[in-house]
Amino acid sequence: MSQRPKVLTPDQSPVHRFGYTLREFREARRYSLRGLAEKAFMSHSKLQKWENGERPPKDRAEVELVDSLLRAGGVLVDLWERINPSVSVPGRVSVSAPHVSEASIGLAMAGVQQAASDHEGTFVPARLRDGSVVFVALDRRDLLRGGVGLGAAAAFGVGTPAVADAEVVQGLKLPARSAAAYSGTPIEHFKRARRLLIDNDNLLGPATAIKAVRENIERIKTLRRDTQGVDSQALMELQTQYAEFASWLYQDLGDFTRAEFWLDRAFQWSHTVGDSDLTSYVMARKAQLAGEKRDLVDVVDLAEAAQRMARPRSRLAAVARTYESYGHALRGEFSDSERAIDDVRNVLDRVSSDATPWGVWLNEQYVDVHRAQGLEVLGKHTEAAEIFTNAIKALPEGYHRDRGVYLARAAVAHAGAGAPEEAAAVGLQALTVANDTGSGRIMRELIRLDQVLVPWQRQPEVSAFRENFDAVLAHEA
Repeated sequence: MSQRPKVLTPDQSPVHRFGYTLREFREARRYSLRGLAEKAFMSHSKLQKWENGERPPKDRAEVELVDSLLRAGGVLVDLWERINPSVSVPGRVSVSAPHVSEASIGLAMAGVQQAASDHEGTFVPARLRDGSVVFVALDRRDLLRGGVGLGAAAAFGVGTPAVADAEVVQGLKLPARSAAAYSGTPIEHFKRARRLLIDNDNLLGPATAIKAVRENIERIKTLRRDTQGVDSQALMELQTQYAEFASWLYQDLGDFTRAEFWLDRAFQWSHTVGDSDLTSYVMARKAQLAGEKRDLVDVVDLAEAAQRMARPRSRLAAVARTYESYGHALRGEFSDSERAIDDVRNVLDRVSSDATPWGVWLNEQYVDVHRAQGLEVLGKHTEAAEIFTNAIKALPEGYHRDRGVYLARAAVAHAGAGAPEEAAAVGLQALTVANDTGSGRIMRELIRLDQVLVPWQRQPEVSAFRENFDAVLAHEA
């Protein structure tokens, strides 16, 4: 009887992520563990330890060879480069930046990987002694005065499946599943579940949906073992869609490391499916995520790659062009940014009839919001604030989290335009949604708002916002 493979959770550590991904590629390429070891001229036991997350690879050349044999396109090499064998103590925060800036937020986000790999740690927004606000990996045993407030716990999933999902999924034992158990077909069941989870996400936030999405991915994979032909292909496509959705949920939490991991999975699996529209969409999402990270290089390059992959004159090409516009704004290229937005506007009527199910939300309002994002980055705060305000009014009911994101971005724009009272009032509304949904995207904007309002901190409205914002934060001892 063959030994059952060790259950790995990719979010537990970079080493587990490498092993999990190695196994995914090996099984997709139909290699046995022993067969791959022979091809790579290495011992079966060494490869098994890599795959089980028991020992990280030491030799880059060996990783490159395995990556080449599995046609992984450099994914395994990239994951190997991210493995950090040093042991760090969660909760010990060293911050060199004195203010909340792109540097300090980037430093804070670098802690996600550490928190994800250490079950004793919790990832929350915290006020440091110098007054700056960052996301930190906290040890439950120290660092905090008075513990984590209810607001911080609600906003960032302390004690919820969003933080604990690695433990839950790692311990999940999935029995054999029978397709006959479903009233319709398993495919219809998981499609309906995904639609419900998408609605739930916008109303309640990502924390409540992540555990179910991760478990459904594993359940779909289990069903695929005994499925062939058209049904197997459909399940694989659904698995890819769930992976992209998992990436989105982590992106909204502000956990860019896990968001990138699941987008990489979706991109790999989309090639297995052979759905060119789905692959193009995932590539466009990579550009969007790069924009969220304010990556001055990758966002434009990824958006252009997505346009090359998309069908000419298609909706997905327009989606990618929208994300390219924001990339140009991040670079300070106003004319290029506006030209890209105008190109998208000019094709909206034509692409609305595109039969692809991806990017169906692309409409004039969506394009306007992305233009407003670009204008705010470019320093055109008044115009950006007006566009965000109109977008908020036009949002349908039920888009609670999206409303919060728009409110937070509008507040930052109002502050930039020299309207601190309005910025503080709108910021308080966004803070309510952040607490309701746990959206890290909202909190990242409110961190910026808290800092830019400092010159007006004695004004009553501004003071009220900053006090309420401070109440949801952990604090350095």
